[in-house]
Amino acid sequence: MVETVKPRRRQARGERRMAQLLNAAEEVFAAEGFNAATTNAIAAAAGVSPGTLYQFFPNKDSMAAALAERYVDVLAEVHDPEAKVVGVPLDDVINRMVDPAIAIAEEHRAFEAMFWAQPCDKLRDSVTENVDRTIATRVPELDPSRRRLIATVTVKIFGALLPAILAASGRERVELTGELKRVLRAYLLDVSD
Repeated sequence: MVETVKPRRRQARGERRMAQLLNAAEEVFAAEGFNAATTNAIAAAAGVSPGTLYQFFPNKDSMAAALAERYVDVLAEVHDPEAKVVGVPLDDVINRMVDPAIAIAEEHRAFEAMFWAQPCDKLRDSVTENVDRTIATRVPELDPSRRRLIATVTVKIFGALLPAILAASGRERVELTGELKRVLRAYLLDVSD
């Protein structure tokens, strides 16, 4: 019995340490950007030695991938792939997707830096897949390769405007978010109607 309890304690302690390291990575990636961030800076932000960091993550890319996985999980909580979109006005569908994504990016400040980082392909792929599924639900007859292209371009438009939206506040943020939605609506209108 004692043998099963000890590994669980170590596992729980290890999980807490990994969360601590990922939280520090999030801070450093948000402040410095992915490319400029270093494992030494992340270790310092976490208050641990670089050797401790390497016990859990072999490199910065593995930390970025784990952080991206965290963001994918958060996005999955707010973007229900089973949500009714057929017959729902396009503006409402865009609002359902854009507003939570911006809120998540605001809450998780490294989201923006991680969105385009190579080790975070899963994050972009997850967002793209969600858009693809939404388009497929609304326009089931659309060719899958065309649908995937539209989803990819939609995500690139979102990603391109996200830094400006996050940097803005008040009225400017509302206006930039409105313009993002207008661009997406214009782009998606001929696909969904």
